[in-house]
Amino acid sequence: MTLEEAKRYLLRRAKELGLEAEVLFQEERELSLRARQGTLEEIKEARQGGIGLRVVVQGHVGYAYTEELSPEALEWALSEARDNALLAGKEGFIPPGQALGSHDLLGEGLSAPLEAKKQSALELERALRDDPRTRSVLMGGYMEKEVRMALSSTLGAEGALRTGLAGLGGSLVMGDGPSLKQGWDFKLAKEFHALDPGRTALEIREKTARLLNAKPLPTGRYRAYLEPKAMAGLLYVLSRSLSAKSALEGKSRLLNRLGERIASEWVTLVDDPTLEKGLVSRPFDAEGTPARRTVVVEKGVFKTFLHNAETARALGQENTGHAFRTYRGILDVAPTNLYLEPVGNLRLEKGVLITEFMGLHAGANPVSLDFSLQALGLWVEEGEVRHAVENFAVSGNLLELLQGVEAVGDDLDWTLLDAAYGSPTVAVAELSFAGA
Repeated sequence: MTLEEAKRYLLRRAKELGLEAEVLFQEERELSLRARQGTLEEIKEARQGGIGLRVVVQGHVGYAYTEELSPEALEWALSEARDNALLAGKEGFIPPGQALGSHDLLGEGLSAPLEAKKQSALELERALRDDPRTRSVLMGGYMEKEVRMALSSTLGAEGALRTGLAGLGGSLVMGDGPSLKQGWDFKLAKEFHALDPGRTALEIREKTARLLNAKPLPTGRYRAYLEPKAMAGLLYVLSRSLSAKSALEGKSRLLNRLGERIASEWVTLVDDPTLEKGLVSRPFDAEGTPARRTVVVEKGVFKTFLHNAETARALGQENTGHAFRTYRGILDVAPTNLYLEPVGNLRLEKGVLITEFMGLHAGANPVSLDFSLQALGLWVEEGEVRHAVENFAVSGNLLELLQGVEAVGDDLDWTLLDAAYGSPTVAVAELSFAGA
């Protein structure tokens, strides 16, 4: 049975059984190439996909999925979803839908020959070695991911999309005398031809080399400058508190704070699934709500949570179109391209330039927003980098950090975690550093 036949079959059977149903199809293809010591040591390609069902029975919602499209498997999934709805007793609904169209956001972006992709991985690994300070190259690699998704419901939703990403990444150890530092990075693009192995290798080498010959940082409170990668990590932690689902579960400190100032005037936080070339842009969400730009925080004022249809109804607020669901999972809320808007008023003066946080999952609490994180950084004085600093941790609360933002740069850059998080370099008046 084809996908189209399976969708029509499920919707017809759901209507015959008197059920409201939503059918979500997803298929992912991943390719990874790993080079080491001048040869390709690993080539992997994998595919995974299936159909996820969400049904509503007597006002209660249930889920099930199948990776097989036979009539028997589809009947089982439909029966399982109906039974789960009756057993779980969780209230829910499927929103009215509309024709959403079929969208190809990838085009010919990943259509380069496999041989060209192999050469990009080999060239990156070779370029990482092209520095006298390189002691060893742990890996240089290429990856790509293609995603197809289709959504249909008994209430009229009908749409499909295709998207994907290509990326180059590497890891190496560099040294200067007894000083050693390991570095890694990953550069992503919507198109293979937008990737540049030589430039990516140079950036990885430069970012790693600048951390050599680091000095211990004395414990104290310092002005902090957070580079894009470091700030993007904190936005990832903050994102759970921006979810209306987290708020309804009592897991967000922002509940009942709409309209309040939660950050400095320099902080405008936007989630925009419509960004051209955005890493995870999409025309509609997992419920079929059309995508639109959402200003979450405007000049420091908290304007809205991120919503799906259920959370918007529960809180009496507008649906922002941030429903998220995999074919195996249940309805959730998630950001897409969440970023801090550039301002361009930042000037380096004196303080610690934080290049990267480590251990975000263990050292930052997405509910309380407290954090205590090991970090890498550079000492800045009179607007210039003097030397690297090491053996320190940064602690505080993320809301207090946002209130202390004094300036925001114009060097917006993106990091892909569970979504795409973007930020320029950010200056914070003062943070607590535990060092030597």
